[in-house]
Amino acid sequence: MTLTSISPTQIDRDRFFINGEWKLPQSADTYRTIEAATEQQIGTAALGSAADIDAAVRAARAAIDNGPWGKSTAAERSEVLRKFATALELRGADTVALVSRENGMPITLSQAFNLQGPVALLRMYADYLDHNLLEVGMLSDLGGTLVRREPVGVVGAIAPWNYPQMLAMFKVAPALAAGCTVVLKPSPETALDAYVMAEAALEAGLPPGVLNIVAAEREASASLVEHPLVDKIAFTGSTAAGRLIGAKCGELIRRCTLELGGKSAAIVCDDVDIDVFLAGIDHAAFDNNSQTCTTQSRILAPRSRYDEIVDAVAGFCRDMKIGNPLDPETTCGPMATQTHLNRVLGYIEIGKKSDARLVTGGQRPADQSRGWFVEPTVFANVSNEDQLAREEVFGPVLTVIPYDDDDDAVRIANDSNYGLGGSVWSSDEARAVDIARRVRTGTVGVNYYVVDLNAPFGGMKDSGLGRESGPQGIESYFEYKSIYTSADFVR
Repeated sequence: MTLTSISPTQIDRDRFFINGEWKLPQSADTYRTIEAATEQQIGTAALGSAADIDAAVRAARAAIDNGPWGKSTAAERSEVLRKFATALELRGADTVALVSRENGMPITLSQAFNLQGPVALLRMYADYLDHNLLEVGMLSDLGGTLVRREPVGVVGAIAPWNYPQMLAMFKVAPALAAGCTVVLKPSPETALDAYVMAEAALEAGLPPGVLNIVAAEREASASLVEHPLVDKIAFTGSTAAGRLIGAKCGELIRRCTLELGGKSAAIVCDDVDIDVFLAGIDHAAFDNNSQTCTTQSRILAPRSRYDEIVDAVAGFCRDMKIGNPLDPETTCGPMATQTHLNRVLGYIEIGKKSDARLVTGGQRPADQSRGWFVEPTVFANVSNEDQLAREEVFGPVLTVIPYDDDDDAVRIANDSNYGLGGSVWSSDEARAVDIARRVRTGTVGVNYYVVDLNAPFGGMKDSGLGRESGPQGIESYFEYKSIYTSADFVR
């Protein structure tokens, strides 16, 4: 069952990928996937029950405890990861377009995040295995010690709908590299594209049970978090859901990494080159129609240049091309679902009823008769205490907040429950880096913001626990074991 063998207008995923096979669900529940730009049905996906999750977890447990994956060497896993990457690459064009249809992501961005990024992650962790020893010996006062890094075990990976392939691979690639087995629970909104990974995994030769995929709603997802045979949960999603998952993992003494929400700030310094700022604001604030956890929706502008910056941001928004995400010229596609559109419009209404000034946008575009589109929107004269500046909108709604000096800008940037992304814009790079060091957030860009896959990614405060990507991203999938030996053994 491949994407190329089914109609591009009707894709039905009526089975789950469990233990290396396509299994009929133990539930009759399905999810209708509606194209974000046209409001036409793309297809349907089966939704799993707790029984389906249990079957997937048991398959993963058996694969690591009794199957060849549990005995595999780093070199063997490296070879499989590279084959996995190639198999995904061959399916790339279909995957890229499908995700754009599912969640409204502009196709040029989808190319980067649903093809190039996931493939790069698999190859990066394959390279890691080639160049890092998983067992080292060292002398001790009493003799010698072998320090081993062993797989943590069965990983429950829960991925969101906004960057489905990339954020799933943030978990799957390092987990497999470490020798873990995985139960991937994709979001129902992007369940159709998730099974491309299963097809690629089969082609790459992953043994049965190493990667299992079951789409599910909240109740069945909770059974994955609570399952007694799961050793670690890796979750990307809302802070509210992350709190519940973190609490349950704490209760069970279960490892977890949580990549959660954000309300990031872009600090625009008084010496900014406005052209540099406008060249970078697209990735900083509008990637994936601002359906991005790192969206820098708080623009902090110096009072001395406040009106100029407000006008520049508003002009950028007016020039964005709103349209079908499959058009390479589109820079702002639709929201992923009708429900999410209503959420974003609700925040716009909150802004209109506040003391803030609506500068541009604020409604659905008149020239889009179908699809869940909303105009890129800018509010000025916003206080950092306003609801619009405190809560994550997850849509193209920006607030421009004035500040007095660098210290005031840092104070405002840090006055947030979140700490995931951010940026600093200045003609003096040393000054900008100094400011960046003072902002309490997991990632900060200086005169641009693009996530570096070779570096750790994650948040502070309510934005999460742990790090993904980079060499640090594999560490949470290892357990460290010390084996005490003689000095001669480790020499």
